[in-house]
Amino acid sequence: MKKMKKWVRPKWFILMATLLFLFLYVGVITWHTYKPLPEGINYEGEIHWTDDVEMLTDLTYAQNRKGDGMVHELSIFDEIYKMIDEAQEFIVLDFFLMDHYTDENIDFPNISETLTTKLIQKKKENPQMDIVYITDPLNTGYGSYESKWFSQLADADIEVVYTDLDQLRDSTPIYSGLYRTIFRWVNFEKNGWIANAMASKAPEMTLRSYMILLNVKANHRKTVVTDKSAIVTSGNPHDASSLHGNVALKVKGAGILNDILEAEEAVVRYTNGGSLPRVDAEEEPGGDYAVQYLTEKKIHDALLGDIAAAQEGDSIRMGMFFIAMPDIVQAIVDASNRGVHVQMILDPNENSFGNEKSGLPNRPVLQKMMEETDGKIDVRWYNTVVGQYHTKLVVVQTTQETYITNGSANLTDRTLNNYNLEANLRVIAPNDSELSNEIDEYFERLWNNEDALYTLDFEEFQDGFTFFQRGIYRLQELLKLTTY
Repeated sequence: MKKMKKWVRPKWFILMATLLFLFLYVGVITWHTYKPLPEGINYEGEIHWTDDVEMLTDLTYAQNRKGDGMVHELSIFDEIYKMIDEAQEFIVLDFFLMDHYTDENIDFPNISETLTTKLIQKKKENPQMDIVYITDPLNTGYGSYESKWFSQLADADIEVVYTDLDQLRDSTPIYSGLYRTIFRWVNFEKNGWIANAMASKAPEMTLRSYMILLNVKANHRKTVVTDKSAIVTSGNPHDASSLHGNVALKVKGAGILNDILEAEEAVVRYTNGGSLPRVDAEEEPGGDYAVQYLTEKKIHDALLGDIAAAQEGDSIRMGMFFIAMPDIVQAIVDASNRGVHVQMILDPNENSFGNEKSGLPNRPVLQKMMEETDGKIDVRWYNTVVGQYHTKLVVVQTTQETYITNGSANLTDRTLNNYNLEANLRVIAPNDSELSNEIDEYFERLWNNEDALYTLDFEEFQDGFTFFQRGIYRLQELLKLTTY
């Protein structure tokens, strides 16, 4: 009897400890999945009117799939450098990724060095000018090392803000629950010793940093604003990303610039405290274009509304890196089935900085969309001879006007459901406006392969394995264990 009691007590203790941990674990998951966002996140700016909206593009293309006759047609960061030169009062940047590490044997533009040099030179010329650079802690290997470029900026008295990701909601709850209850307290290493996932030449990382990385959360925004103008883009000042296909929208007008600054100030305020400058000018009335700055889930909400506005005979065109958000996917399927002409140029999810990818999520998602529309959706894959088709552009054209959204946000749950920090510019333009015509020319050029092999037939990346990818994708979606 005594032996049985001795055996029962430890077993009871283990059972109670396990139940207590599970209760704590589920509670942590629930809170950090649905907790309130920091004030000012999930921002919806006012609609402002302006005549100054400009489309900028980066494209890499060739004459065939081998890459013969390759051309790099880059304009976005040249325009950003020009903005820095012309700024007189302040410069605020918010970019996810800026570094120079790569394993690819390609002569990439030195975009990270050039941007750093431009900002430091501007600060030397104007020591009193406010220059603030908001970024993601990915650039320090989540605390494993110092960034060469951001250290130089800080040394030049430029404010660097590494976004506090811990206060954001958790997009991978199964893992993040373990991280918050157990793994986050592991902090016994002084130096990194694990190979960097970004590039073998990048500094090594600690185990703790990898544990942070596996939460898969980010300040993914890509915005720069000065007292003169702003650019919202899908491109990063990252050397190995410099040849990606990207689109940017440049806008002017005191109202929209101040909205962007208000939204960016929210990140500074909840991370370090402090504020950002504002444009001290009256907003000029009127203009052909209605513009609006949106972040996080507000991008999703506006996009669903714009898609719903498209009726039979209207069109939806998109150039997109990732598409997987279930209700966005369903909205596009429904639009196609009510007679909206849908054209999509997508990245085949074939490579990432020289590493082969699985084709998820685009290939299985598009196979399902084609089935549900009886093949009415027109799809072409970008011919990614180098890099990725990293664009995040959606254009809805009705008989009355054209709705445009572009920026950092992929069409995925992580980017559109208040997990990552994201930023898009939404524009409502007349159908016969210069901007609408530029967008038409952009899509026609890529769709029809006017002077190069820009895009490939849908069937090029569909095979028997795609069906099994659908099962993998559904499991990832269910468990929220994805990187997109």
